[in-house]
Amino acid sequence: MAFPESFLQELKMRNDITEIVTSYVTLKRRGRNMVGLCPFHGEKTPSFNVYTENGSFYCFGCGAGGDVITFIMRIENLDYVDAVKYLAQRAGMELPENSYDDSLSRLRNRVFEANRTAARFYFDALYSQTGRAGLDYFHSRGLSDRTIRRFGLGFADDDWTSLCKYMRSKGFKDSELVAANLAVQRKNGNGIYDRFTNRVMFPIIDLRGNVIAFGGRIMTDEKPKYLNTSDTPVFKKSANLFSLNNAKNSGTRTLILCEGYMDVISVNQAGFANAVATLGTALTSEQAVLMKRYADEVIICYDADEAGQKATARAIPILRNAGLLIRVLNIPNGKDPDEFIRSHGADGSAAFKAVIEKSGNDVEYRLQKLRLANNVETTDGKVAYLEAAAKVVAEISSPIERDVYASKICAELAIDKNSFMRQLENISKRRYREGAKKQARKIQTDLSGRNDKINSEHYKKPRSSSAEEALVVYMINNPDSAEEIASHLKPEQFQNSLIRRYYEYFLGRIQSGYEPLTNIAADFTQDEASKLFQLLSQSVAAASTHSAMMEYIKVISEESRKPSSEDVASMSPQELSDYLEMIRKNKR
Repeated sequence: MAFPESFLQELKMRNDITEIVTSYVTLKRRGRNMVGLCPFHGEKTPSFNVYTENGSFYCFGCGAGGDVITFIMRIENLDYVDAVKYLAQRAGMELPENSYDDSLSRLRNRVFEANRTAARFYFDALYSQTGRAGLDYFHSRGLSDRTIRRFGLGFADDDWTSLCKYMRSKGFKDSELVAANLAVQRKNGNGIYDRFTNRVMFPIIDLRGNVIAFGGRIMTDEKPKYLNTSDTPVFKKSANLFSLNNAKNSGTRTLILCEGYMDVISVNQAGFANAVATLGTALTSEQAVLMKRYADEVIICYDADEAGQKATARAIPILRNAGLLIRVLNIPNGKDPDEFIRSHGADGSAAFKAVIEKSGNDVEYRLQKLRLANNVETTDGKVAYLEAAAKVVAEISSPIERDVYASKICAELAIDKNSFMRQLENISKRRYREGAKKQARKIQTDLSGRNDKINSEHYKKPRSSSAEEALVVYMINNPDSAEEIASHLKPEQFQNSLIRRYYEYFLGRIQSGYEPLTNIAADFTQDEASKLFQLLSQSVAAASTHSAMMEYIKVISEESRKPSSEDVASMSPQELSDYLEMIRKNKR
């Protein structure tokens, strides 16, 4: 069963969406709406809209949309029931008893409990006789017992069943261990076994202090070196960061982005609690947006090897797009952060701080890389460098910053600044034209619905789908029109299956005396809810007139009478002739 309507209406009334969103996003008023940078994808131009009148939000950049419950589900990575609990607690409301299905919420809680119990098991194992090799490994990497305890590090032995046996003794079911990805189902279906064996263990902790996953590192040269928890009901690796729970309380709006767990821990032990790392994947836009919530600047501190340099090059545009300032650490002698700090012994912290202070921003880093790649002592090398450097400088949005770099480059290579500025202007114009063309193609594609995975039938039947979408929006905005619409149209006359579901759903709610949008988050998937709020956000003035409503009904009725291609193929010659004659009459 769902939550009672009266409870949800009061919940939304007490949790004003503008107030909720403002705690995560800086909003500015634009007409009747509030606008800001989307918290769900990286962007420089605000496309995230909050509609105070109907308590909804929609981002025209990434397509995320919904109500206040949907927003909390997305931003806090909660399921529906837990999002409602979160908002109820915030508003000081008691949850109605036994009125909702909390099976997913209960599973999430059991996964949290399983992870916490497993973390204790791994930690205890590290300091037991079986974990001696793991403890020796951590000590050999320069970690103190205090640091080991702080991060809750542990050890998984090579028994393959140790954790499963222990967890069962604590009351956990096999299905719960598999759901947490702490165990793996045997291929023959006969029992389970430990996912992590013979590895030192790194618990991954979310911003609320919950253990949500693990990373395990093997202590030999075997592959894979690292094994990470797969996505579970409480964990999505592309949307979390290792040690962000520590970094957010470090007292600084700067984050140090490292390549792996050991680098983060070593940097932390050296006194820099603002270090984080991705979780076995390349940096994602979701992680960059998450960092933006807690930082204004990110210092990229990847390994100096080729893989690390490529990762740095990939990370720069992702971080920039999220609106973050960037600096790039250049560690001497090609060492990684962990190795560099340990190599300086007691002076490791001071040495690492000095490297940070010398780090340049991403533009300086890219220009330095280009300088090393081109021999500017030769004519060809100088031209190649200047052409590549112009492309980098042309990306800078600030005219003052752009002029500073242009002056510096021209002075260093003794060339005429005017010619370099003309090159920048040409690049900017070309990029503007390319961007305009790309935007035009995107608008054309969006309008056609060709790439719409949620509402894929729109592209196949654009006339009927457009009318159906507009009519549903009209009915939501004008609930008193529902009976009149229902007298003209039956659900089966709708050609688009998604819009037919919307129509049946909202018609039923209105006829039952409910507010149309109260329970969207529970009754539709996030993608389906986003699509609905996209339609509501894009509604035009014509959708609010009775004459427009009647026109939508007329189009839907006409389209519903048209035979499908399969029907036409099976017609007799006489039936086909009659059908063509009917089309001709309608065109007159």
